[in-house]
Parts: sequence; structure tokens; C-alpha cells
Amino acid sequence: MKYSFAKSIEQLESSAVRDILKLTQGSDVISFAGGLPAEEFFPVEAVKQAYIKLLDSGKNALQYGLTDGYLPLREQICQRLASKNIHVGPENMILTTGSQQALDLLGRVYLEQGDVILVENPTYLAALQSFRSYGVRVVAVESDNDGMNLEDLQAKIKAHRPKLIYVVPTFSNPAGRVWSTERRLGLLKACKMNDILLLEDDPYGEIKFDDQAEYPPIISLDDHPADSPVVYLSTFSKTVAPAMRTGWAVADKRVIQAIGKAKQAADLHSSSIDQQALYYLLGDFNLDEHIVKIRHNYKARMQLMNDLLAEKNLPEVKWTKPAGGMFFWVEVSPQVHTEQLLKMAIKEGVAFVPGTPFFAETPLTNTLRLNYTHTDEETMREGMNRFAKAMNQYLTAHV
Repeated sequence: MKYSFAKSIEQLESSAVRDILKLTQGSDVISFAGGLPAEEFFPVEAVKQAYIKLLDSGKNALQYGLTDGYLPLREQICQRLASKNIHVGPENMILTTGSQQALDLLGRVYLEQGDVILVENPTYLAALQSFRSYGVRVVAVESDNDGMNLEDLQAKIKAHRPKLIYVVPTFSNPAGRVWSTERRLGLLKACKMNDILLLEDDPYGEIKFDDQAEYPPIISLDDHPADSPVVYLSTFSKTVAPAMRTGWAVADKRVIQAIGKAKQAADLHSSSIDQQALYYLLGDFNLDEHIVKIRHNYKARMQLMNDLLAEKNLPEVKWTKPAGGMFFWVEVSPQVHTEQLLKMAIKEGVAFVPGTPFFAETPLTNTLRLNYTHTDEETMREGMNRFAKAMNQYLTAHV
């Protein structure tokens, strides 16, 4: 059989993170590659009791559900969002199979071949993968630790007339950046003035290491949701459990209705049993206390990795200590190509993600991403020893 796949899928590259995870699965390789939360902090008993309560409620719990998602859960999420100054109703929300599906469905309903999207540089590689599958051109905006450079943003808007701008303004993946309020407002203003859809991805916003710090979602700075240019995405994957695959999109009703049509064609609806279980979980379990717990534990792991990076005293290695989220973004000697370094690291029994696939344009080949949330202290110490050994071997062989 000669298979004739669509050009869009033939041009689509596999996810670097997924490939590395596959490579390390079932081996003794210590992986800092995936954006994985720590299993030991999953609320296993609470999740178990939520499913038991749901299944005890009757056979209807196993029936088909609404495309927009389980209404009582949408109402609960709306109540939680109000604490972030995001005041919406369930009609402005659709539940999806993780926020990744919402990102992909929005591309399906809003993007056409040849459209231009603006992104941070670097940015979330799975977003790049999804957008490119629709035949769009992705253009990078100059970015620093405070977010997009607003002057370059204006220049790129004028030059390219983008259809959509995609950002992760709070603990960005991979760079861990936290946008200033000035940059958030500047981007919002630019999108409103130029009728550009703004896709705000916020999977990590609740994993902040200063409990008192405020990082306002961009949508909270707008008169939302009617006529807002902002589509806001988030998920339970980082705060409850990724296996439940429940995320959401919030936007103007017209945007939600369009996403709903695409979702009907894709999968009818996301797992209704998981959504109902989450509803019971949120009713009986103090999720806010749980989030504080994982914040404090992840902060300790972040501090340990920060200290270990400093202790190894590797030449020309730079990083910014993250204020939240799940990643260190590391820049090593310009003479190091991290895709080649990864091969040495795997032989030493440690994995990371090279930085190259996170760039929309002109990749810095001497960059890499390290996850600190998934490994305990003993494993992290050993993994960083292996990383340092691989780095020193590379430098000896290539410099």
C-alpha cells in the first residue's frame, strides 16, 4: 500500500520533548526533560474518593456529555477564576482535553494558510508544532525577562499584519519569564487597536513561589469577555493531575461557539467522567491548600537545582532563577551545541531538552531546558552530577 499523507502532516516535526521521554522510558536515565509534576504530590486519595462518589451517583455518570463540558464544573472554574479578576460565565468557557487541545482547536477555527502569528522567542514548542500544521508563518518578537519588546512588537505588527499573537506571560515555557504589567497592558492595547486575537496560555500561573506576588492574567486587565481580543487557556494538569486531561478556554461567546463546532468534529466532547470527578473533587477537597503545598515543595526543588548549577561551576553557564513554574532555561558556552551535548548526556544517564526547537526563528543552539519539579533531592543531585560530567566531557572533546 502506498500511503499518501497530507502535506501538512509530512511537514510536521515530532515533539522533541515527547521523543526524549520515549527514549528515557523504562531506562535508568534521570530525566530533566519533561514538564512533569511530581507524582508524590498527586492527591490520589481525594481523586479516588471523587470517582467513587461519582460512580455511586448512578449510571448516568457514564453517559455522553455536552461538547462545551460538564456545566457544574464550568461553573466551579468560573468561581475560581473570579479570584483572579476574571469574571465570566459558563457560556464563555469550553472544557477541552488539556489546554493543548484548546490551542489546536483555536488554530483550526481561526487560522488559514499564509496567516502570520507573532510569538515570544523562545516559546512553547508544542504551540509552534500546532500552528505550523495549519500552514501559517510564525514570526518571533524580540523578548527579554519582562516579556515582548513593545517597540519590536509594533514594528512586527506593521510589517506582517498578524492574525494572532501567542504568549505565555506567567512563568513561560521554556524561559520561565514573568511579564511586567506594563508589557501585558502594552500587548493588550496593541491587539485591541489592530484587531489581533491574543492567545494567552496560563498553565503555570498558580505555581508561584511568592504566595503574596500578583501576576495578573492579561484577560483580567481587559473589559472581558465580550468583544475582548483575549482567549485565555488554562488546565488542571499542573495542579491536580495531568492524566485527567482537563483544560479550558475562556473567550467571547462567538469564539467559544466556533471552537465548539470544531470540537464536535474532533471528539464530540472530552472525557465526561473525568470532568464529573473533578467537580466532586473541587467540592470536597481543598485545592487551594494543595496548591500551596506543591508551591512550597517545588520552590525547594528549584532552589536545590539553582544551588547545584552554581556548585558545578561550569564555564560560561548562565541562567535566571525562576519565580515560579517548572523550568530552568540555561545558556551554556557558545561553543556547545546542546543537541550534540544531549547524546553525551544520555550515555551518562541524564536527559534534558535542547533549546533549538523552542525558537520560532534563529535558534540559540547553546541553550537547554531543565525541569526541576519531577525529581526528588537524591535523584536531582545524581542527575546534576551526570549533567556536569557530560558537559565537561563535551568541552574536553570539542573545545
